[in-house]
Amino acid sequence: MPSKAGTTRLVIVESPAKAKTISGYLGPGYVVEASFGHVRDLPRNAADVPAKYKGESWARLGVDVDNGFHALYVVSADRRQQISKLVKLSKEVDEIFLATDEDREGEAIAWHLVETLKPKVPVKRMVFHEITKPAIQAAVANPREIDRDLVDAQEARRILDRLYGYEVSPVLWKKVMPKLSAGRVQSVATRIVVERERQRMAFRTAEYWDILATLAVANAGEGPRTFNATLVALNGDRIATGKDFEPTTGRVRAGAGVVHLDEGGARGLAARLEGRPFTVTRVEEKPYRRRPYAPFITSTLQQEAARKLRLSSQQTMRTAQRLYENGYITYMRTDSVNLSETAISAARRQIVELYGERSVPPEPRRYTGKVKNAQEAHEAIRPAGDNFRTPGEVAKELSAEEFKLYELIWRRTIASQMTDAVGSSVSVRIRAVSTSQEEADFGATGKTITDPGFLRAYVESSDDENAEAEDAERRLPTLVKDQPLTADELAAQGHHTQPPSRYTEASLVKALEELGIGRPSTYASIMQTIQDRGYVTKRGQAMIPTFLAFAVIGLMERHYPRLIDYDFTATMENELDEIAGGDHAAVDFLTAFYFGSANGAGDQDIARSGGLKKLVTENLSDIDARSVNSIPLFTDDDGREVVVRVGRYGPYLQRELPGGEQQAAASASTAASASGAASASGEESGPQGDRAPIPEGLAPDELTPEKVHELFLGGSGERKLGDDPATGEPIVLKSGRFGPYVSSGERKSSLLRSQTPDSLSLEEALRLLSLPRLVGVAPDGVEVFANNGRYGPYVKQGEEFRSLESEEQMFTVTLDEALTLLAAPKTRGRRAAAPPLREMGVDPLTEKPLVIKDGRFGPYVTDGEFNASLRRGQTPEALTIEEASEMLADKRAKGPGPRKKAAAKKAPAKKATAAKKATATKKTAAASKSTAAKKTTTAKATSTTAKKTPAKKATPRKAASSTE
Repeated sequence: MPSKAGTTRLVIVESPAKAKTISGYLGPGYVVEASFGHVRDLPRNAADVPAKYKGESWARLGVDVDNGFHALYVVSADRRQQISKLVKLSKEVDEIFLATDEDREGEAIAWHLVETLKPKVPVKRMVFHEITKPAIQAAVANPREIDRDLVDAQEARRILDRLYGYEVSPVLWKKVMPKLSAGRVQSVATRIVVERERQRMAFRTAEYWDILATLAVANAGEGPRTFNATLVALNGDRIATGKDFEPTTGRVRAGAGVVHLDEGGARGLAARLEGRPFTVTRVEEKPYRRRPYAPFITSTLQQEAARKLRLSSQQTMRTAQRLYENGYITYMRTDSVNLSETAISAARRQIVELYGERSVPPEPRRYTGKVKNAQEAHEAIRPAGDNFRTPGEVAKELSAEEFKLYELIWRRTIASQMTDAVGSSVSVRIRAVSTSQEEADFGATGKTITDPGFLRAYVESSDDENAEAEDAERRLPTLVKDQPLTADELAAQGHHTQPPSRYTEASLVKALEELGIGRPSTYASIMQTIQDRGYVTKRGQAMIPTFLAFAVIGLMERHYPRLIDYDFTATMENELDEIAGGDHAAVDFLTAFYFGSANGAGDQDIARSGGLKKLVTENLSDIDARSVNSIPLFTDDDGREVVVRVGRYGPYLQRELPGGEQQAAASASTAASASGAASASGEESGPQGDRAPIPEGLAPDELTPEKVHELFLGGSGERKLGDDPATGEPIVLKSGRFGPYVSSGERKSSLLRSQTPDSLSLEEALRLLSLPRLVGVAPDGVEVFANNGRYGPYVKQGEEFRSLESEEQMFTVTLDEALTLLAAPKTRGRRAAAPPLREMGVDPLTEKPLVIKDGRFGPYVTDGEFNASLRRGQTPEALTIEEASEMLADKRAKGPGPRKKAAAKKAPAKKATAAKKATATKKTAAASKSTAAKKTTTAKATSTTAKKTPAKKATPRKAASSTE
């Protein structure tokens, strides 16, 4: 669309992709340019703080807490060139339109652009929730001013997170481990995951049995002849099911009033019911009706994309961002389920075209959200435009991930305006009397869908993979009261109670939303942050907390419980919403939070305690680092307390030595220093006890007494195998950094790959200690040895090495065989291409076959086009298809890496020039050696000094931006 005659306008958006799409909808007279996201922010570290502020007491925070919480903003180094370009353009135009996203974050970016560019021409705010030509033209025709209330709310959130992170994180550095971070929302999200793992650790399974009867009707008529019914009551008392057991004991809950059948009881009852008549005692039929699901908001989109497409929150939002910027969907960060009248009309028209008029209800459906203060945007996520394009119409324009996500959004939107699914549900009770006169009641339920309605377009998935789909039917024969039945089969069935499922990204987002914590723009970053910080790892879709997370959350719960309280965090969100609505002043809110207040502003518990600053600085010495970094597991059969310690080099198991040995160890360790970041965990102080490393990848709830016993057998819990008959010295099984080994005196030898610590015998240990084995002396007088090394068994003569085919050959290879091997040329690099380590199957996203191969730098997964190295802790055997698909999707999103330029061929240099270069090279090499020598001397001096001088406290700048 042309601008006013002679008027030139600069339209600023966040991304080049968005700029490209919008520029196509605006005619001459418009210049569309990207800011590349945020143009300025609080300083990330001390180096970012301008020189004139470095001496200020508040400089480390980047916020002048003593003068109205004035924020110090600096332009990001990677944005300076673009800012210069925007400044230049702003001087060449007559008007500026700020077309950043319509949420608080977009409003804040618009304000920062004004503050940074300082334009001399009029500035207007241009907002839209979809990038289509009509929407863009309407936004240009109806601009508004920047909403300062939204800006204040976003700035208050940013400052709040900075104060929380930069004040609480140093406590973690001193008491847990350097460079850790705390965050107002990330710490609460971590707590949710930790609490679920605690429940799993405390869980005790219970076994219970029932009977599954296959019953038949004499004259079935319409419907099936047989159906299944489950034993539900015996002599009027309900049969125990999983919900009747106490999860921490595995026993039936007190007062449950149920019959707990074991295997013998169930099988005996089934035998006594054999051949007995069964009679229908009750039939209840009710109408079934299911309303459609509301259109997607940010959280529900992330949940369904995780369930159906196996996408992480970040993958979902990254893909949705591309769909939005290219005009396929509306704005994707929203907590409103509302649809515009235009969207409702478009959906209803398309339903008639695709499913017929009977699938459209008489009146349009309107939805109200459950999210309090839903105001991030004004509409749900839906296909863009006045007429929705079907997935088939856009298939050739989108990538695999984009197409599947668009189809998901399209189906959900269409389904939201369709008719209800209707049918009938029936509940049946059947009774049989055993040969011992026991009254056994069986139950069966059925569901019949007569009109699927919206289920034709969309069926929501469940976090419970065993849950029945909503469109599934369970058909029963037509039954009436007192109808006789016969039992074709009576099968006793055993069941075990299951621990609560671990959170997935989808279910964690749902939990945060239900608690009122976080907002649409923050969910994906929260999921990524808690993984990047080392607090949570993923196994498939499941989120598993690390023991580091246990230590951090334990410290917060004991000493700063209010800071990770769910209600407190939700209240903070509500107060920020009030600031956005103009009902609350940001300065009052921040003052009450940081300094405390008696005027009723802010959180009362924090305010009455004197605010955050006083809370984290007082009583810091009362926090016992050793206690914080100790996670109790259980007391073993010998009365020893087994704990997990979070140490400098990772978590490890420890069980306290009994009696006098423990006291002796405690006395011996009292001289150890517990100060400074290096010993923050307190692992050098207190009783040493018996230790064993925890294998990487082992989940906390997998540390059962049996597993712990196994780890101590093969861990650093020393076990004496016997005495060496030749020397009389004890032979001890130990565990070191690189795994279990045996030692006797000065001799040590690692266990072979085929050996396990718990089954190692004295004879096998003596054999290991014979390594390296002298095979013999070669004709030239050089000794030949057989030994085990990092890359497996080998023979050695001087500096020549050759690999052996098996570990057993170390003990059996003869001198002649060894010399033959050593005489043969090395075969490295001449092997044929190795077969794949594992064929995984088809990628659910691209439908390409995935295989795991062994590469130069370790195993990697590939689809033939993109490769992704396995991450630390992942193994070819345990990697799931979902993990592999996610890793390759990330690779595809990043695009191909930059190609290395081929070195240009140079003409032969003249001899004189070559001589000069050679001389220069020699001088440079000499200078390098001299410099290296100086550095070595300096390093030695520094090392000596470090031993004498106590470690310095970690400075705030080490946190960088990790604390928000």
